[in-house]
Amino acid sequence: MASTDKPIEISSAKMFDGYNKRYKHYSHTLGCSMNFHIYFPPNSSPSHKFPVLYWLSGLTCTDENFIAKSGAQRVASSEGVALIVPDTSPRGLNVEGESDSWDFGVGAGFYLNATQEKWKNWRMYDYIVKELPALVHENFPQLDTTRASIFGHSMGGHGALVIYLKNLDKYKSVSAFAPIVNPTNCPWGHKAFTNYLGENKSAWEEYDATLLISKYNNLSATILIDQGSDDKFLSEQLKPEIFEEACRKANVPLLLRMQAGYDHSYFTIATFIDDHIRHHAQALNL
Repeated sequence: MASTDKPIEISSAKMFDGYNKRYKHYSHTLGCSMNFHIYFPPNSSPSHKFPVLYWLSGLTCTDENFIAKSGAQRVASSEGVALIVPDTSPRGLNVEGESDSWDFGVGAGFYLNATQEKWKNWRMYDYIVKELPALVHENFPQLDTTRASIFGHSMGGHGALVIYLKNLDKYKSVSAFAPIVNPTNCPWGHKAFTNYLGENKSAWEEYDATLLISKYNNLSATILIDQGSDDKFLSEQLKPEIFEEACRKANVPLLLRMQAGYDHSYFTIATFIDDHIRHHAQALNL
């Protein structure tokens, strides 16, 4: 990686004795400049390396929402877990129509590798799985990228589940808030997959956690999902009961918690984020 590709720190703020730091770098995978955040827990020993926990955000979000709204840093600090928060899509490429819809294009990369020519730079899967971890490994020696877990919200919950299932050698655990678990079977997924992947439905199946789960019989690590009962997207877009049934059939341990009265917002995430951080800390042997 050339020196011009190294991340440049653009902001820093102390929180719970650690630091939220925002970086900019040029992504060769996406063909544009990208921002990401890292929360570094307090470190009393220069030789200590922190495990990493990737957060994937939902539709319309950037790398800033989770850092500002979730409150995850409190328990990440006490558990000694570094949080890595990327953006949700390429930005600044000026592809025609990229900003026409809130649920497609900018802010809506769906953590896949697009195959349609117009959207060829929308390769968020490769960015999250390959380029960003390599960048972190090469530039932040205080982080141990060999000990990693992943979680996310909504579109990011979809991304976390799919990326985990397709890369069990890279991540110790997964969890999600209100994930899109069956995108081949909901309006958000149909819109994104048709545009990014074309009409070949077999290509869609590679990014659907409910369809992928059947390939992983006897998966030992428990998947944690929190879903609000008052989430306005619950019945049409999210359908967690479909994923629950797929996990049951595949003998995959799932802890699906339906949270009475909670919605799709960061208020829900902030309420239950401590449980998710501790879920991952346990898997990372902390």
